[in-house]
Amino acid sequence: VQLQASGGGFVQAGGSLRLSCVASGRIFSSHVMGWFRQAPGKEREFVAAIRWSGGSTYYSDSVKGRFTISRDNAKNTIYLQMNSLKPEDTAIYYCARSTGGLSYTASGYPTWGQGTLVTVSS
Repeated sequence: VQLQASGGGFVQAGGSLRLSCVASGRIFSSHVMGWFRQAPGKEREFVAAIRWSGGSTYYSDSVKGRFTISRDNAKNTIYLQMNSLKPEDTAIYYCARSTGGLSYTASGYPTWGQGTLVTVSS
């Protein structure tokens, strides 16, 4: 499976963006898809995840209530709707796939997309 993320851009604080991640190849019901982000000089951090089967969602405390992860099984695509964006949300956002269940750490996701840059100005 290869992952292709898109949708990043430049937005003012308080604005919104929607990221997409298309997977080529089959995603199995046991897989978990996630979004991570990495700001300059910082480690990659968990943002949100969704179970491919059932659609249960999980969020970091820093984005809960502002970001929404969703999936379209027919299109093999996950989305990250980001509202009320803050300057501290500025980062490269990566989508990833876990085959071993839910994980809140990057090491739990062996498959990664190339990243898409989100810049939020104050």
